[in-house]
Amino acid sequence: MAPSDQSANTLILASSSKYRLQLLNQIGLHPLCIAPDIDETPKPLEPAEALASRLSAEKARAVAKAHHASIIIAGDQVCDVDGAILGKPGNAETAKQQLTLCSGREVIFHTGLCVLNTTNNKLQIYTERVLVEFRALSSQEISTYITKEPAFDCAGSFKMEGLGISLFKRIRSEDPNSLIGLPLIKLCEFLRNEGLSVI
Repeated sequence: MAPSDQSANTLILASSSKYRLQLLNQIGLHPLCIAPDIDETPKPLEPAEALASRLSAEKARAVAKAHHASIIIAGDQVCDVDGAILGKPGNAETAKQQLTLCSGREVIFHTGLCVLNTTNNKLQIYTERVLVEFRALSSQEISTYITKEPAFDCAGSFKMEGLGISLFKRIRSEDPNSLIGLPLIKLCEFLRNEGLSVI
C-alpha cells in the first residue's frame, strides 16, 4: 500500500472470511481481521440488495465501536433466487438443495461493501450486482461437485474461484471479484478517497 497519509489509521477487515482476506492480500493489503458480532437476520420483506448493504454497514459500525483511528472494510453477500434469499448452506444436504434450486436458472448475487473511516465517521457504501446463469445440472453433477468442493461456508454453495466455475453458463458483472466476496474495483476507489492507494 502506498498511502498519502496513513499514520493515524489502522486498516481493519470486519470479517472472519478467509475469502475476503485473500482478495485483500492479492492486492497487497494485510489488514487486522476482526469478526463483527451482529444479527444477520433479514428484516421482514427486506430485499436482498438492501440486506447486503445494511449488513455491510452494520458490520463496519460494530467493529468501529472499539477501534478508533481506523479504516474499516466490511462486506456481505446475499444470494437471491427469484426473491428468495439463500444463506450459507452449512452442510451437504442444504448445499444440494441450493444447487438444485439454482440449476438452469439465473441467480443474482448482491455483494455489499462498506468502508468506514472512524477518524471522521465518513461512510462509503456500495452494492455490486452479479448475475450468474447456472447450467442445467444433473443430480450426479451436483453430488460430485459437493464431494470435490464442499463450499458449505459460501452463499449459493459454490466457489467461483475453484471448481464452481464449471457450474455456470455465464457471469455478468462489472467486477468478477464481487462473486468471491468483495468488489475490489470499488474498494480501491473508496480507499483512494481516504488517501490510501494500493499502488
